[in-house]
Amino acid sequence: MKPASLPLVTIVTPSFNQADYLEATIKSVLEQSYPHIEYIIMDGGSTDGSVDIIKKYEGKLGYWESVKDKGQTDAINKGFNRAQGEILAWLNSDDTYANSNAVAGAVNFLTANPAVAMVYADCDFINEQGQVIGKFASRQTDYAKLRTGYVHIPQQTMFFRAKYWKELGPLDPSFYFAMDYDLWVRIAKHAPIQYLPGKTWANFRIHTSSKTNVNDERGWKEMLRVHYRDGGSFFAPIVAKYYLRKIIGPLWKWRIKKS
Repeated sequence: MKPASLPLVTIVTPSFNQADYLEATIKSVLEQSYPHIEYIIMDGGSTDGSVDIIKKYEGKLGYWESVKDKGQTDAINKGFNRAQGEILAWLNSDDTYANSNAVAGAVNFLTANPAVAMVYADCDFINEQGQVIGKFASRQTDYAKLRTGYVHIPQQTMFFRAKYWKELGPLDPSFYFAMDYDLWVRIAKHAPIQYLPGKTWANFRIHTSSKTNVNDERGWKEMLRVHYRDGGSFFAPIVAKYYLRKIIGPLWKWRIKKS
């Protein structure tokens, strides 16, 4: 089958001063077996050598730029505004696809299941050296479960139809952590999303400067904003989870320090 007859997949990588990991990210996209990919890198004006890395691969990119932006969410939005693909994904500049068949797996599923808006799979946690150190707790979820805080979607493995971006996008630029959660809620409200167990598509890198290592208080507050925006109650499970984490979190850290 000629690439032109296959759905075009656009992958956007937002990047800023991640030279230590960026090349691995780029190579994991360019080494995909799927032959019809538009790869866009939106760099926010890096000063750490990231631009030199991008230039090594610019002949294989659909588009790239290195211009000061308003952060990760802004970079993703600008990238998708340029996207020509029927299927969209973003891969952050410190994460990677776990194998060369990740994109093909997503396309095959979405092609065979036209009613599904978004698909995601399993994801490994990796350290700074790229070694697997754990497994993301991926689970099947839906609109109702997402509204309770039952997320379990590794963003790195997510692929969704461009029609929903055109209808429901862009990402809310006021979100720093939960812009992906917000998008998932919007998509799941309109069409099914599907988890494919047993298929590891991506690696989620944990390192000292990653957003994941920052206290997740802000992320939960942003999730609550989505909850209340959609008419959620103060007595909903997601609110209870938020306050339970506020109580248990400090106690857990204290226990670790004492041990």
